[in-house]
Amino acid sequence: MKLNLASFALALVIPTAMFAQDSVAVSTVEYPNTFSSGSANVSPFTQQSKRFNDWAISAGVGVPLLQHADLTSLKSGNGKNVFGYSAYLSVDKAITHAFGLNLQYDRGETRQGAFNTKTDNATGAGIRNVGARTQYDAISLLGDINFSNLLRRVDNNSPYRWALHGYAGIGTLAYRAYSEGASGQRLMTEVKPFKLNSLFGQAGAGLKYKVNRRIDLEGRVMYVVTGDDQFDGGGAQYSDINKISDNTSDNFFNATLGLSLKLGKHESHLMWHDPLQEIYYKLDVLADKNQDVEVCKKGDADNDGVCDDWDRQLDTPAGARVDGAGVALDTDLDGVIDLYDKCVTVPGPVENNGCPTNSTVSDNTRTLEGIEFDLNSDKILPSNTPILNSAVNYINSSNGSFNVIGATDTRASDAYNQNLSERRANTVKNYLTQNGVESGKLNAIGRGEKDLKYPECEPATKCPEWKNRANRRVYFEAK
Repeated sequence: MKLNLASFALALVIPTAMFAQDSVAVSTVEYPNTFSSGSANVSPFTQQSKRFNDWAISAGVGVPLLQHADLTSLKSGNGKNVFGYSAYLSVDKAITHAFGLNLQYDRGETRQGAFNTKTDNATGAGIRNVGARTQYDAISLLGDINFSNLLRRVDNNSPYRWALHGYAGIGTLAYRAYSEGASGQRLMTEVKPFKLNSLFGQAGAGLKYKVNRRIDLEGRVMYVVTGDDQFDGGGAQYSDINKISDNTSDNFFNATLGLSLKLGKHESHLMWHDPLQEIYYKLDVLADKNQDVEVCKKGDADNDGVCDDWDRQLDTPAGARVDGAGVALDTDLDGVIDLYDKCVTVPGPVENNGCPTNSTVSDNTRTLEGIEFDLNSDKILPSNTPILNSAVNYINSSNGSFNVIGATDTRASDAYNQNLSERRANTVKNYLTQNGVESGKLNAIGRGEKDLKYPECEPATKCPEWKNRANRRVYFEAK
C-alpha cells in the first residue's frame, strides 16, 4: 500500500548565493565614479571567465540492508543475515563552493527474510521460513551540501583533501518483489517505472577524499524511504509475514563506495576550489620580482598615492591625507580638510580654521554659548565639559538665575525636535546641578527648531554640517 510522502519531509537547502565570483577578466566599465570605489572593477562571473570545473560523473557499488520492514536483511535472533547489492551512476553539477545538484540512477537488489533465495530453499511453513528479494531501479534528484566548504574559515588558505557532504532528494522508484516459502517462489508485487505513486525519498551523508585533480573517492550511507509496505515482498494481504502494521513504509540503508570523475580543463573543481585562491594568485604575481607590474598607467599628478586612473581629486594639496578615491580627508565634515583644520574632530567655520566659535560668559549679554550635540542625541560630549565647568563657576558666583535653552537643527518633525530640545536642556541642567549649581537658579526650556543660530539652514541641506551642528545646541539666558 502506498504512503503519502507528505509524512516524509525532505528539505533541499538552496543557498541564496547562486553564482560565484572568481574571475580574472577585466571589466570594460569605466571606474571609478561618484557611486563606486576601486573594488567595483570586478567583472561578473561568466562561463568564459571561470577558473574551475563544476561538472563530474560519479559511480559506485554498495550493499542495501532492508531494516524497517516485515522482512529484514539483518537478524537479531534466529535466521541468517542476507546481503543484496546496489550500484549507482550520477551526473553532478556544482552550483557554488558549498552546494550542488546530482541526477542519480540506482539499480540493485535487496535480500530479506529467513534465508537467501538465491542459494537456499525454504524448509517448512511459517514466517521463519520465508525469504524474499526485491529488484529495484530508481532515478532521483539530490541536493548536495559540502559542509567542509560551507563551514571553512575564510582565512584558512591551506589545501585540504577530505570533505563531508550531506545529500537529500526525491525520485521515482520501480521494483519487482519476489517471495519464497514452502510452496515455492513467486512474484508478489511489481511497480512499473515513472508512476506518480512510485515516488520515494532518500537522505544521507558521504565522506570524500581527493585523490587528485580528476578523481575523488567517496564512502556514502543513504537512508531510503520507499513509501511502500509491499517493497519487501510482504504486505497486508500476506498475514503470515505481516509483522509490522499496515501502511508502513519499507525502508532500507544503502552503504556504497564510489569514484567521482571531475570534468573540465581547469586545475580545480568548484567543490574543492578555495574562494580566496584568486587573491593568493594576485599576491604571488605582485611578489614576483622578475615580473614588471605597471601600477599607474596615467601616473600620479598630485603625488597622493592614488593613481590618476582612479583619483577623483587630481589637485590634492601636498601633505593632505586622502581616502581610497584620492579625496582629501575632512573628518568632521565642516568643509575644512584635515590638513588645514585646527579642530579636526569638532566642526567649525572656515573663517575660524575649522574650530567652533565657542564663547564664554559675556557680562553684557549674560549668555553662554557653544554647547553642541551630535545628530539625534542628548548626550553631553567630552568637548562640552570645559564650557559647562566654566558655567558652573559663573552661575555660582552670580546672584541671578538662568534659563537653560535647548535647540535643534531643522531635520525631523516639529514635535520630535521639540521633545529632543527639552531633553537636551534637562541633560545640561542635571549636569550643572550635579556639579554644584543650585537647582533653583536654573529653568530648562526647549525651543525645538524655532530658535536657529543660523536661520538660513532651513532646510538643513542648504548648509554645511558645521552650521547644522551649531544649531543643535544648548545656551543660557539670564532671567
